[in-house]
Amino acid sequence: MALPIVAIVGRPNVGKSSLLNCLARRRIAIVEPTAGVTRDRVSAIVEWQGRWLELVDTGGMEFESTKEFAADVERQIGHAIREAAVIVFVVDVREGLTPLDRDVAERLRRAAAPVLVAANKADTERAAAGTGEFYALGYDPVLPVSAKHGRGHDELRDAILARLPAGSQEAPRDVATKIAVVGKRNAGKSTFINSLVGSDRVIVSEIPGTTRDAIDVRFEKDGLQYVAIDTAGLRKRKSLRDDIDFYSMTRAMESVRRADVVLLLIDAAVPISQVDKHLGAAVEAEQKPVVLVVTKWDLAEGRATTEAYTEYLTKMLPGLVYAPLAFVTAKDSMNVERTIDLARALHKQATERVSTSRLNRVLEDILKARRPPSPRATLPRIYFATQVAVSPPTIVFFVNDPDLFTQDYRRYLENRFREALPFAEVPIRLLFRAHREDGEKPHRRKTRGRTRRDRGGRSRR
Repeated sequence: MALPIVAIVGRPNVGKSSLLNCLARRRIAIVEPTAGVTRDRVSAIVEWQGRWLELVDTGGMEFESTKEFAADVERQIGHAIREAAVIVFVVDVREGLTPLDRDVAERLRRAAAPVLVAANKADTERAAAGTGEFYALGYDPVLPVSAKHGRGHDELRDAILARLPAGSQEAPRDVATKIAVVGKRNAGKSTFINSLVGSDRVIVSEIPGTTRDAIDVRFEKDGLQYVAIDTAGLRKRKSLRDDIDFYSMTRAMESVRRADVVLLLIDAAVPISQVDKHLGAAVEAEQKPVVLVVTKWDLAEGRATTEAYTEYLTKMLPGLVYAPLAFVTAKDSMNVERTIDLARALHKQATERVSTSRLNRVLEDILKARRPPSPRATLPRIYFATQVAVSPPTIVFFVNDPDLFTQDYRRYLENRFREALPFAEVPIRLLFRAHREDGEKPHRRKTRGRTRRDRGGRSRR
């Protein structure tokens, strides 16, 4: 059963994103004093008093606007209003009732859902006393709130819950896989997401930088729940123009860290850039499973084969040589669902556990094929290995001296384990721990001023 949607709407810069963050009790949307920061529908699933619902933040309503994306933002707002079970109409108590507020109110009269007015920025009792003029909009109640200071939110939550339709109170199904979709600007991320979910969930434009926030989009495939995280397109750090760009980049990297699998989108129509390499290195550093998704393949098919492009990517992104590739044309939905199957398979690989006995049989074969080189007089020795964690699969080697193992040999071990174990296409973390050699005398444990005696009265040091 779909969760009831609570849509947060209003003119630009009245604090809709701040209100979403406050009601969700976590930072979901970018908050910036610049009008028009939110363009897509940004949402969060929350639980209040045993009821589960989805909060949806929308872009600011600007009627007859000629700004970039105005028509796209309006379409996203229209989707949210049509799907809403309750609408929260946000106004600014400090600025008072404006003609644009009246325009929004008229637009909402065509909505089927009940409308609450949240008079935001009522940071003090004196400010809250000025909410009465908003009753002229024709909606009741008008609730004074302060997203900044947390005032009035309990009353707003209660009013929302009272207007939700009766329905299931079950929690949403667990998500099988969280997938972060990252890439440089205009690499086709939003087109990919929309193709995946089968609707215009995020704004698609040829203008770089359309998506600014990290947007969670839930979808179902083969009976499993997924979350696709559409992130802002990244560009060189020196090209960051303002705080919005900085926060967008920060949120994109946070999305990588909370994802199970990353889809790194590469634009086939242009050469690999420094931004692509930077993103590849960032994903590698986070040790996340990653699919290299070559987008707009229809524009490159006549100029390159998949084999040639694979070789090109291997050369340009050598740190991700283990990552599988997917060639897609998102606008035609070519290979989009197959890419999700691939992401699911990588998540399974990353969560596999291998028994210690199997691990050490593989280790024995590896050591027979090639012993670690000896940079010093002491021979490097591996006593045994065991897997201690997943996501990424983490293997600890107990050795005589970790410093004796070169980086080349560590990479050799990683590659051989990837070949022999069910971790073929995901990063593996190898850790080396010092362990006393068989037959070595244990270190004596010092006692404080007295000896420990056995039952016969003899001292035991």
